[in-house]
Amino acid sequence: MILYRIGIGYDLHRLVGGRPLILGGVKIEYHRGLEGHSDADVLVHALMDALLGAAGLKDIGHYFPPHDPEYKGVSSLLLLKKVRHLVEKIGFQLVNADTVIIAEAPKLAPYIESMVENITSVLAAAPGSVSVKATTTEGLGDCGRGEAIAAQAVALLKRDARES
Repeated sequence: MILYRIGIGYDLHRLVGGRPLILGGVKIEYHRGLEGHSDADVLVHALMDALLGAAGLKDIGHYFPPHDPEYKGVSSLLLLKKVRHLVEKIGFQLVNADTVIIAEAPKLAPYIESMVENITSVLAAAPGSVSVKATTTEGLGDCGRGEAIAAQAVALLKRDARES
């Protein structure tokens, strides 16, 4: 018997001056970046929570406390790799992940393929199993006013129950 589990993740960070903008492990050319303890990569943070939730584990704040000096400025792709190992340790494998970045600016289309490549590589996922999209909020809310960027993610995991 194969067991499937789905998880959802969400993250939002304020845009500020003096920081690089990192999404999906890609440095985006922009005059502001996301505020946070790590590199503040909202896309990867949302995906980590989706993976952890699908596996029935605690959220990313439990594993990577936001005030722990060990994670100051750390690449979220490194944290994603650690999450992958946590999920695999209890017998789950990624089937697919679907994500969306919510930002009024900058335009992200030129960077999407690199984001997908980074995430797919870190998760050791099958080609085509990771999707990254971008949308706007038509000027509404924190993201629409250009004050923040958010991301949502859904992840589907499977485990062969015969191996449990």
